[in-house]
Amino acid sequence: MRHEIIHATPSWQGGHPCYDCIYVAKGGIDAEGFCSLMVRRVRLFFSCVHEGHCYLCALVDWFVLIAGELDELMGMWIMVPEVDNDGHHIQLVISLESVVQGAHLIGVYGSESLPVDLHFSESLDAFKAYYVNRYIDHHANTLVF
Repeated sequence: MRHEIIHATPSWQGGHPCYDCIYVAKGGIDAEGFCSLMVRRVRLFFSCVHEGHCYLCALVDWFVLIAGELDELMGMWIMVPEVDNDGHHIQLVISLESVVQGAHLIGVYGSESLPVDLHFSESLDAFKAYYVNRYIDHHANTLVF
């Protein structure tokens, strides 16, 4: 049995925010591996009741693939945050039933140095693109690749 904690909090233990990423199953698609998944960043967990039924939900930021194949150099998928014309993240409410497991993204570094004062909690806002880390654990590697 496996247990996983996914955070979505504006102040983690009185400090910086913590918003984790997740793999979400695409509905109605018979693909396997990464083609059957989407990567999202959780901003809020909540529930709502409709006609006596409680629905567990999450507000998520969208990430989209920039290519239909693995990056040749790193062997990982590359994602970018999906934003509107004003630069705001595209967000959507999803059911927690579609969450597969936590995901880990790594910034695609350029040739410039990172600021010395960059805090790890800002890493999902600091880069233009991200690698989907297939090496974070065995489950991610077998699920995604």
